[in-house]
Formats: sequence, structure tokens, C-alpha cells
Amino acid sequence: MVHSTASEAAPIPSHVPPHLVFDFDVYNAAAPDQDFHLAIKRLHGPDVPEVFWTPRQGGHWVLTRGDDIYKAFADYEHFSSTIGLTVPKSTAPPIPLYPIFLDPPQHTKYRALLNPWFSPKSVASLEERAREVAKSIVREIKSRGRCDFVTEFAQHLPIQVFMSIVNVPSSDRERLLEWADGMVRPEKREDVHETIKHIFGYASQKIMERRANPGDDLISKLSQAEVDGKPMTHEELMGMVSLVLIGGMDTVVSAISFAANFLAASPKHRHQLLERPELIPKAVDELLRRFPVVNQGRTCVKDIEIKGAPIKAGDMIIMPTTLHGLDDRKFENPLEVDFERPTPIHSTFGNGPHRCPGSNLARTEMKIFLQEWLPEIPDFRHDPDKKAGMSSGVNATIYSLPLVWDVK
Repeated sequence: MVHSTASEAAPIPSHVPPHLVFDFDVYNAAAPDQDFHLAIKRLHGPDVPEVFWTPRQGGHWVLTRGDDIYKAFADYEHFSSTIGLTVPKSTAPPIPLYPIFLDPPQHTKYRALLNPWFSPKSVASLEERAREVAKSIVREIKSRGRCDFVTEFAQHLPIQVFMSIVNVPSSDRERLLEWADGMVRPEKREDVHETIKHIFGYASQKIMERRANPGDDLISKLSQAEVDGKPMTHEELMGMVSLVLIGGMDTVVSAISFAANFLAASPKHRHQLLERPELIPKAVDELLRRFPVVNQGRTCVKDIEIKGAPIKAGDMIIMPTTLHGLDDRKFENPLEVDFERPTPIHSTFGNGPHRCPGSNLARTEMKIFLQEWLPEIPDFRHDPDKKAGMSSGVNATIYSLPLVWDVK
């Protein structure tokens, strides 16, 4: 896999006060062998303004506190999704990824086409399939006493479920994973454009196939859907299907991998869930609060001041979701994982109209991981002879997680 490299410093705009400048690259917060979440958490330090301008990645604002991040996600009147969601602006795809590159009311019309597929009822119908996948993988690797959790479990459970939703063959998994990684963690800025060409080309091919031979899958239904009484254009469909492919391939894999990485180092938490499995739903929420992965962006379209920072129309902002989950003003001892913590409000899935439609599915898949893995492989731990590999970018990830356990 490829991973981001540090960006050059951009000039500081005249409207940015010098005391609000802090040099930090949110897409390169940690080296591969460091802790991504602790690297981002340092932005809560006393030397860092609560809202600051960084010259990295083309220059942009960063919001560091939970309340500001949560409000900005929902405030599409000031912070628009239509221009770009990543920094620098030049990396925006040539065809908008519908519906996340739209603001209400247009966003609402396209989002309505996705919502039924990820509703609690639809997710419940997928749960049996996901559970069988998890059981099968655990049965296969249990007797070996070791695995790379990312490539042998996390990239299989959610992705096999996702691929059944869009009805694409499992033989396409590797290249789709590679493209999704290239979108959110490019080695070079210009690589994004090459990657998106591959994704758009793949989406276009699938759309044409489903229009000729429609089925009951998500791509077929989108290909036949209407917005404002008219069929979507091929370009709109390419943007929408591409978004579904990217979203379905990346963030859930990372979320489950960070949860496994934590549990591998914490026998206390593993045994707590084994002894009290009724805590698993709360554990899912707590692990999602503690280990978010997304560094989401927006473009300011109307001047606004936050904590004394003069954010002007045209400025980009980044909202690291980790900084809400680890905000000590919102959570007592935020670095501590407490499965009995009151259900937290956090920004791991965003907020407002653009809140992640796949949140129900992500929660269900993490719940299934805990329910099916822990009873069978309860005492897994990090492989002492190998290092886990982490990287950041638009999304943070663990790309390698070697685990070992005793085989009885």
C-alpha cells in the first residue's frame, strides 16, 4: 500500500493572525510505527490554538474541540461540501461524488436513494450473512495461532458483506481495496487523479452492465432511480457508485482494526466482554468514540468567526473526528476505554445531513467481530516479532496488524 508524504508549506493569507498559525500536517500526523490517535491528540495541548491555521496541504484551518467540530459538520450554510472535502483543493475529483459533494436541499434527494439500503431493517437482514463470514474466518485461522488481522479478517468481514450489497465479484476485492486506499492515503497528491479514473471507469462499467441486466443490488437500483422525476445522468451515477465503492472499502476496515489493536494489548477489556457479553453494544460505541479515523474537510462559503479565528469564504477547514472523541471537555479521562461509559455523543460518523449512512452497518459488523472472535480466540496479542503498521491521510488506517495466540 502507499501512504502520504509530508506536504510543503503554503503562504499564510493576510487575514490569518500570526498567533493562530500552527504548523501541523493532519494527513501525516504520525509515522507508521506511532500511535495516530495520540499524535492527533497533541493538538489539545496548551501551545495549540483551539482553531488554528496550518500552512500544510495547501493551507487550511483546523478545528480541535468537540463542540466546534460537531456544530461545523451540521452547518452547511457556512461550511459547504460542494467544492471539496479534502485538502488541498486541487485533489477534488473531476466528477462530484454524490451525495457527499452536495448540500441540502439537493443532497437530500440523492441521499434518500441510499438510506433504505443502510436502515436498521436492511442492516438486520445482512447480519446473518456477516455472522457466517466472521465464523468461517475464525474457524479457518484459529488453529494457526497467528494472523495479520487486517488482511485476513478486517478486509474480509465488512467487504464481503459490502460486495453482496453491490453484487460485485470477490475477485475484484484486491483492486478495489487498492483504489480506495489510493484515494484516502495517496503517496503523491497527483496520484489521486489517476486513482479516481480507475474507480470511475469501474463504476461506469458496472452501471452499463446493470442497465442492460438489472438485478436487486444497490448499483442496479441506483441505475433505475429518478431524481426530480428524471433518471440520473451517467455522470451522476458514476459519482454515486464511486462514492459507495470507496466508502464501503475503507473506513469500516480501519475501525475494526483499531479496535482489535487496542484489545490485543488489553486482556482486562477482552475478559470483561467475555464475562459480560451484554456490554458488547456499549463497547462498540466506546471503541468508535476512542478510535475515529476520518479527517473530514469542508469549504467555508460565508465568513464566520470561531474562537476568534476569522474564517473567510474560500478557506478550507479540516475537522479531525478524533479530536471530538478525545476531548477532555466532553469526556472524562478520554484516553481511557470504559465499556460502562454513558453512551457518548461524538463525531466519528459526522453530524447533520451528511452523517455517514453506513453507521448502522459499521456498528453491526464491529459487534459481530467482538461476538464471534473473542469466545474463540480470547487471548490474542501483538506478535512480538513484528510491528503493526499505521498511516494517516484523509482517513487513518492500520495496514498491518500481526497477532498471535496460543493454540490448545
